[in-house]
Amino acid sequence: MTSAVTDSPATRLQALFEGHRLTPTQRRIAHSMVRRAADVPFLSSVELAELAGVSQPSVTRFAVALGFDGYPALRKHLREVVPAEPAAEAGSYNEYQQAVEAEIENLKHLAELLADPRPVQRAGRVLAASRPLPVLGLRAAASQAYGFAYFAAKVHPDVRLLNEGGTMIHDRIDAAVRAGASALLCFALPRHPREVVDTLAYAKEAGLTVVTVADSAFAPVARYSDLLLPAAVGTGLAFDTACAPMLLGRVLLEAVCDDLPDAQARLEEFDANAAARGLFVE
Repeated sequence: MTSAVTDSPATRLQALFEGHRLTPTQRRIAHSMVRRAADVPFLSSVELAELAGVSQPSVTRFAVALGFDGYPALRKHLREVVPAEPAAEAGSYNEYQQAVEAEIENLKHLAELLADPRPVQRAGRVLAASRPLPVLGLRAAASQAYGFAYFAAKVHPDVRLLNEGGTMIHDRIDAAVRAGASALLCFALPRHPREVVDTLAYAKEAGLTVVTVADSAFAPVARYSDLLLPAAVGTGLAFDTACAPMLLGRVLLEAVCDDLPDAQARLEEFDANAAARGLFVE
């Protein structure tokens, strides 16, 4: 892994949590800490609890679960392994500007993770080799799955969109497996539907390699994902914003194209057909 990723405060924090069996509440705390890695060493347990939307005792139990005597010991450790200056105050930004600034931070974090391109490149190879390629995304993640599938279909010979839940979703996975599918791509965003977790478990049992784009490495879908690519969502507005997951989906699509030798020819063929049919206004 490159030094840029190794030196990332968020990556150091994530390494601290690896190997620990965390409860859903503790995963929520861990996720909040990764998202605000530069600030966390300066936060009190009450402030961290407020940031994560949990109780202060939950923060204390979280620190103990990581092997520390309490939160003060955890914070002392964080100041040693994640040396950073606290983030600048929002100042005169209004709530809309603050939401945009938060998304900019999410994109910067994504850029840090992509300094090591190997996870995305590996995921691209796995997805490019799957014929057909099922793409799953329900509820909040349905639009992410649709966008990926729309563009992927221009270069991949058989993309199958799974963006509606219900009793038939397992049937569609069975059909994809019978047709030769070897992998499934999932977009998973909060709040995470139980049906997505159950569907990924079923896909794993069916022998598919699961690649997931999720809001956090600690998302509930992580245990059923062979390759998980994290991209944080913004939480400053009434409804979450997902600029980073959308961009990561496009980056992943680029990696898929790199492993499809006829991708450029397919794009040129589509453009020629589109021009002949007058599909787009020039």
